[in-house]
Amino acid sequence: MTVANLLTLNVNEHTEKKANLTYLSWAWAWAEALKADAKATFVVNMFGDKCFMDINGTAMVWVTVTMFDKPMTCQLPVMDHRNKAIVNPDAFQVNTAIMRCMTKALSLHGLGLYIYNGDDLPSFIEPESTIESDTMTDLFLAIDNATTQDELKIAYKVAYAACDGDKAWQIKVIAAKDKAKAKL
Repeated sequence: MTVANLLTLNVNEHTEKKANLTYLSWAWAWAEALKADAKATFVVNMFGDKCFMDINGTAMVWVTVTMFDKPMTCQLPVMDHRNKAIVNPDAFQVNTAIMRCMTKALSLHGLGLYIYNGDDLPSFIEPESTIESDTMTDLFLAIDNATTQDELKIAYKVAYAACDGDKAWQIKVIAAKDKAKAKL
């Protein structure tokens, strides 16, 4: 998996809304990071003997996530449910901020980045297709010429398999199938 893959990964099933913000499950996000890069690590930055920086009685945490041999650091204040800095936060509040900050740092590597942009879905960055359009022409003809549901099913399966994971071609094959099905 690459950064481009992470940028296009739809994480919506693993989010939760609180007030007007969307939160990505840190446990799920970390599992995805490890799938993408088995050498991924995260470090909570220390300030003396504390895992947070004291700022006038409130706290700011810093987390560095390294993926694909590239460290990315984020900071996040320890906040309450209204997103206001907490004065003299307890251990639970600091830990919550650390895990949110780790998830935020993961987004700098691409995972769920679209959430921080305020988007509902990731921007899909499609790689250029390696499938020749001539290869697909006969398969589209087979779909279009199907005279029974069974013929259509077989033609569709063969054409879909030929897409080899190429989303653009898969969309075209599905559309051709739907058009042929409407004619039957």
